[in-house]
Amino acid sequence: MTKTGEVEGRAGPPLWWVRRRDAVGDVVLGGVSALECAWEGVPFAAEAGLPTAVGVLFGFVVGATLVLRRRWPIAVVLVGIAVSPAAMGFLLAVVGMYTLASSEVPRRITATLASMSLAATFVVMYLRTRGDVEADTTLVVVLSGFVAVALTVPPVLFGLYIGARRRLMESLQERADSLERELSLLADRAEERAEWARTEERTRIAREMHDVVAHRVSLMVVHAAALEAVAVKDPARAAKNAALVGDMGRQALTELREMLGVLRAPSKPAPAPVPAVPVAAVAFAGGGGVEDGPTLGELEALVGQSRAAGMTVEMLVHGEWAAYAAEVEQTAFRVVQEALTNCHKHAPGARVVVRLAHRAGEVAMQVENGPCDGQAPEPGLPSGGNGLVGMRERVLGLGGVFVSGPTDAGGFRVSAVLPTAWPVRSRGGDGDGPGRPGPAVPLPRG
Repeated sequence: MTKTGEVEGRAGPPLWWVRRRDAVGDVVLGGVSALECAWEGVPFAAEAGLPTAVGVLFGFVVGATLVLRRRWPIAVVLVGIAVSPAAMGFLLAVVGMYTLASSEVPRRITATLASMSLAATFVVMYLRTRGDVEADTTLVVVLSGFVAVALTVPPVLFGLYIGARRRLMESLQERADSLERELSLLADRAEERAEWARTEERTRIAREMHDVVAHRVSLMVVHAAALEAVAVKDPARAAKNAALVGDMGRQALTELREMLGVLRAPSKPAPAPVPAVPVAAVAFAGGGGVEDGPTLGELEALVGQSRAAGMTVEMLVHGEWAAYAAEVEQTAFRVVQEALTNCHKHAPGARVVVRLAHRAGEVAMQVENGPCDGQAPEPGLPSGGNGLVGMRERVLGLGGVFVSGPTDAGGFRVSAVLPTAWPVRSRGGDGDGPGRPGPAVPLPRG
């Protein structure tokens, strides 16, 4: 049924009925009650000294009021009580009391009308039985009470049961509808979270691919440019550069194969969800396969590769070396790696200083290059503008601080601080607001 009361394109039930079959049932009951009361109106007219037609018409009208039982149940019961002295309206009284008890009428009204009907039935039965039958008064009282109770109590009890059952069904239906709406909202939210997680995973994969490919290919381009410059003048150095280019290419292919292997590997069963830890923690920390990523112990080799490409790189380490969580070490390594890649791209021939500081509860790194010397040739490496964005996302995802910008000497500096016991932070914020960098990070000079 629609809100307009139409069922399958047909007009809905008229007036106060909810369903068409309810209207048909009430009309049938009203007709039967009208015929009963009209039949009982004949002796009533004879007793009252009225014309028979008047008694029949009166009974017909009284019985027909049963049609109104769903709309005005109190009025129907009052009519039944009023005509009880005329000994008519048996069906009207029984059905009326049932309807009253099963409706939403307050229970005190139902109890009052039921008591009135019980008393009226008892009095009428007592007077008629005592006048028609010569019997003991006790027997007449007992018989009248039995009839009064039989005609009043069962309809009331059955009506109370049906009303309670109806309200229970309505309550269950409301709960089912509410549960369905909640499930729909949960499904929508789960879909949104799944889409968000897919987006975060794509971003993480893109960041990993950029870090691996950009650094290796940048070194390959630098070595290839050096190879081209010394191919004729210094064949031995040219051969060395060619070997380095081959090594870089093989390392890039190896890392790409490992990454693709992780992507193709079957997923492990997910552990029980923990509501307090959002998906952002996994997405920013590097997702799956973190334990196979680079560590701080490989920074020396990373710096050595840049030195082999002709860059002047100095590495300074402060504090006592310690092992950190895999997420922290991988993020620190990727920040230094991407910063060195940017130095190859944008500052050829510049002096670069890599600083690593181990502190209480945090590890800090800084890559600073001076101005270009103007003698080294430009490698012509393209830049997509994703390097600094990726570094910031990695650092802020672990609750760290990231600062980058030009120096007064004409160079460029990239600084980052990572907590060793990193908290879970929301994306794009480090505690000072979404997407807002923290304060400048002072690092010890070499």
